[in-house]
Amino acid sequence: MSKTPSFIPSLSADEIAARQTEGLIWTVRHAYENSPHYRTKLDAAGVQPGDIRSLDDLAKLPFTSVEDLRDGYPLPLLSVPEEDVVRIHASSGTTGKRKILAYTQNDIDTWKEMFARCYELAGLTRLDRVQISVGYGLWTAGAGFQLGCERFGAMAVPVGPGNLEMQLALAEDVQATCLCSTASMALLMGEEAEKRGMVDRLALKRCIFGAETHSRKMRESFTEKLGLEDSFDIAGLTELYGPGSALECSAHEGLHYWADIFILEIVDPQTLQPVEPGDVGEMVVTTLKKEAAPLIRYRTRDLSRLLPGACSCGVTMPRHAPIMGRSDDMIIYRGVNIYPGQIADVLEQFPQLSSEYRIFLERREGRDTMAIKVERKAGVDAAGDEECADRFAITLRDKLLARASVEILEPGELPRSFAKSKRVVDDRD
Repeated sequence: MSKTPSFIPSLSADEIAARQTEGLIWTVRHAYENSPHYRTKLDAAGVQPGDIRSLDDLAKLPFTSVEDLRDGYPLPLLSVPEEDVVRIHASSGTTGKRKILAYTQNDIDTWKEMFARCYELAGLTRLDRVQISVGYGLWTAGAGFQLGCERFGAMAVPVGPGNLEMQLALAEDVQATCLCSTASMALLMGEEAEKRGMVDRLALKRCIFGAETHSRKMRESFTEKLGLEDSFDIAGLTELYGPGSALECSAHEGLHYWADIFILEIVDPQTLQPVEPGDVGEMVVTTLKKEAAPLIRYRTRDLSRLLPGACSCGVTMPRHAPIMGRSDDMIIYRGVNIYPGQIADVLEQFPQLSSEYRIFLERREGRDTMAIKVERKAGVDAAGDEECADRFAITLRDKLLARASVEILEPGELPRSFAKSKRVVDDRD
């Protein structure tokens, strides 16, 4: 068998900047000449393709948002003839119409090369058996994981989400070595495998997980329960091809993102001005070679920060921190801005509690109330629940400047999910 090839380019900062400059110039001209929507948008901003000559000119360009995608439904931002479109994918959708993105064959090829890098970065070889337990169909996840796996040369086991019985049976029967799923599903499989006493019969060594924010405690839990050697956080979104835009390396010093394929900016979500290096802000992406639906300064709503300096793993691609949540996931509670991930941060301080929590918001007699339900960790005595709940509430108040009631539940009492866990139930409306 031939050796697994290397997909990750070793580029200096100057080489990356040169590729970004070339790609930015091409993207703006391509979008202006072939997309009526972009042409109107750029004309309104007083920008012509010839005005873009260097990366410093990026700031001249207007932002693109989800509204631009919905305005152009069903094929927004289309910049190629329809006969060149070989596929569409759509976001999982929350409100309104789905965001549908078109792909040319070159777009598909770029995506699978990008994703093959992720498998390489996670330390896989062509001997690995990759159980792909994410959604197929319009959603980009399953297609992306499978495209990348086949390009990389490992064995794809395309199971899809759900059906816990089949997931565990296949993992054992085919001796899958890498699980690709949400963090919630990895936890669910780990808990069930532990209950059945079958962890020793599994060959899983790695997990590549994404699509939702997670806590360190949640990650440690499924890593332990599945008997994994390592796990890797992956990033991506439908508008930017799909999953595979960034991945952790074994050093776990942030996610390496493919800066030769897109430009990443971090801006203040209110002022839209760049934040200081290392500060948290909204991720804004500009594609460098995307043909069918190029992105120019697209506001992802994801919150992260750029990580300066070189990674100890030796990969020269730049890094961003794990995604903390979304700028539009913020809860406003009694005048205080709260992100669900802040609740997870408090959980980290309580070893007797599990990673699972749910926030319940209600309005009673004109006043907002917040209740938080968390699970006790398996094997911990319930006698300390009341004292632990009190301490959790006090810690939460000190950190968030907001009061909440806290209830501690039995292990496994909160709902589990094959997809993204629902952390907030807001009944105030």
